[in-house]
Amino acid sequence: MPPFDLLRIPASLWQTMHDHVLACLPEEACGMLAGRDGLATLAIPVENAAHSPVRYRMEPRAQVGALLSIESLGLDLLAIYHSHPNGPPMPSATDQAEVYDPETLALIWCSGSRGWSARAFALRGEQPAEVAIELLPAE
Repeated sequence: MPPFDLLRIPASLWQTMHDHVLACLPEEACGMLAGRDGLATLAIPVENAAHSPVRYRMEPRAQVGALLSIESLGLDLLAIYHSHPNGPPMPSATDQAEVYDPETLALIWCSGSRGWSARAFALRGEQPAEVAIELLPAE
């Protein structure tokens, strides 16, 4: 499990991820969310090199660049985000098998009757554990 039990995301970062998810349709979007102690302060959209509606693979150079930026800012990688354009609103078997780091959350965007939303999951062990998200107001 990550070292926090609540992922706090400012509205501006939420909007950055939401816009990226919509821009990538019909393909899956992917990127990183960084910060400290469960508070996100940076969202980094990354190209989906798989260009697939059912799978993502971060473009390697962009992925390394994002990780270096996160490190240079003294931040922690809090979550890898990606979208499921056609569902499900939870981690797939592939998501669980290819987990980057059990300390990093999977933030999964999915479309539903109320539009796009995201849920966070810790992918440690056989069953994903949902982690609460608090959307912080715009500054």
